[in-house]
Amino acid sequence: MKFAFIIDPIDRLDPGHDTSVALMEAAQVLGHEIWITQANQLGVIAGRAFAFLQPVHLVPVALQDGRWVAANPWFEVGDRRQWFLDEMDAVFMRTDPPVTVPYLYATYILDYINPEKTLVVNSPSGIRTANEKMYALQFAEAMPETIVTLDKQVIREFAEKQGAAVLKPLGGKAGEGVLFLDPSDRNFNSMVEISTHQGLMPVMVQTYLPDARLGDKRIILLHGEPIGAVNRIPTGQEFRGNMAVGGAVAQTEITDREREICAQLAPFLRRDGLIFVGIDVIGGYLTEVNVTSPTGIREIDRLSGVRLGRQVIEWIVENARN
Repeated sequence: MKFAFIIDPIDRLDPGHDTSVALMEAAQVLGHEIWITQANQLGVIAGRAFAFLQPVHLVPVALQDGRWVAANPWFEVGDRRQWFLDEMDAVFMRTDPPVTVPYLYATYILDYINPEKTLVVNSPSGIRTANEKMYALQFAEAMPETIVTLDKQVIREFAEKQGAAVLKPLGGKAGEGVLFLDPSDRNFNSMVEISTHQGLMPVMVQTYLPDARLGDKRIILLHGEPIGAVNRIPTGQEFRGNMAVGGAVAQTEITDREREICAQLAPFLRRDGLIFVGIDVIGGYLTEVNVTSPTGIREIDRLSGVRLGRQVIEWIVENARN
């Protein structure tokens, strides 16, 4: 089968961490063709989405002394060629957020892939529907107390009521711009003003969960079913557990409570064509639903001795042919 991956520049990816690389490796090992492109290489001709694609051959990473080791070089790309994307069996949209205007335009282009010929992961309309912060709000029973607003006084009143809160930009990723709000902090107003762009941009504010010190669990869902998890634990003076800001990772299990949360999400994810998803859970509470380029496979594979990339590709193969 032919797989197209819309990714950030491949030379900027970390083969020992990036889930896109893990998925491409798994597809290659299973004998499939791998082609790569970027969001700015997409277009529409005669009502059909196309892309300038390059074939890629990967040297799979090796597990040595508990860590992934990559060859140098670890990839080789071939000549660029123009393809209609419905000539691919599956297309993975794996460009990192933020979801900017060019990103949204790319999803509109992907709408012109014939779904009867090609499976798109994740659905472009689903990506537009599922802002990674806002989408979780429909599962209020699973979430900590949460508000979305750009009003500084509303944010202050919420933080004072909760004792402490966490502020998140609605378009952020990897913990960027996430702030711990202490209502007694003399910088409180300034932090809110900066985060809301002087009251022009709404933000999410959640009650601070003390269990965040024990870890922020990433759970990977495939077509609504949880298939693996990793715990991300804050280190040093950092309150965020994101791997991108230095959070340590540890093996973990999926609890009964977390399976209940997954079961709540599953029908909505399937409805919206969100096949490959990563949810974040702290202390039994859902905090985010990640749909653009969720990561975590490399860490789960390394710690748990599994191969989630292979599981995902096998599912895609089975369902792309149906």
